[in-house]
Amino acid sequence: MSEKKLPTINASPKARKFARELGAKLDLIKGSQREGRINEDDIKTYIKRSLSGTAVKENEKKIQEYGHEEFGEVENQPIPRLKKIAGPHLQKSWSEIPHVTQHDELDITEMETFRKSLRDLYTGEKISITPLAFMIRAVVKALKDYPIFNASLDLNNNKIIFKKYFHIGVAVDTPHGLMVPKIRDADKKDIREIGKKLKEVSKLSAELKIDKKEFFGGSMTISSLGSIGGSFFTPIINAPEVAILGVGRAENKQIFIEGKYESRIMLPISLSYDHRIINGAEGARFCVHLRESLGKDFAYKLAV
Repeated sequence: MSEKKLPTINASPKARKFARELGAKLDLIKGSQREGRINEDDIKTYIKRSLSGTAVKENEKKIQEYGHEEFGEVENQPIPRLKKIAGPHLQKSWSEIPHVTQHDELDITEMETFRKSLRDLYTGEKISITPLAFMIRAVVKALKDYPIFNASLDLNNNKIIFKKYFHIGVAVDTPHGLMVPKIRDADKKDIREIGKKLKEVSKLSAELKIDKKEFFGGSMTISSLGSIGGSFFTPIINAPEVAILGVGRAENKQIFIEGKYESRIMLPISLSYDHRIINGAEGARFCVHLRESLGKDFAYKLAV
């Protein structure tokens, strides 16, 4: 029995090198030259079509030779409207922005003690404020010290746009899908005002009564999964922003401190940023800043 030979790829060494640099697979590219020879222009055309989704659709046909229903029972449903709208935006962001994600854990023991002890000065009633409000304040403080995170890229003019405002996006899970409204001027609001605004935008988003403009013009986005669960993940940057903070669920852990183990409340975070303008050292410093802001010194200084 003769061994089946793989098809020969007809391309010059220069074209092969060019394809390797771009991460393009030559076996998926159709050559335009004589005898199907592949040149650099063919590779460029393939990359452009890949970004637009044309080549992806063609490759899907090759990969999916059999229908799903041939292997068992299936049910077809339309893609939800919000996911259909968000899909291309997320794909574009993931394809065009070189993401780097750094993970860390923040000790929020003192913050949680402080948060749960809050009471109204006049009535004595307990004040309920979500941990996300504290996280927003900490992010604003970090953005002030590291303005590169509160920026956008203008590639057409080779410029970085530094924003002087602090509008923090919050990912809201609604029955209709994920929405990202902004908490405007978060730097000018105290903890109670931020907490109140969070409830307001969440309600308006769930009822589809929020203004479309409120989904634009952000400084940075926070995607919190704390109420659901989980720890670390890779949040996708909400372009034209250059960074996004993913927050997991806080857990009690035994941490070794000054020669002994202590029970501490640890919050997992995942910071994704655009590596074209933010480097690893800046990302690490931003995470350290958050850790210090939500630690002992910051918790007691918050305006309530």
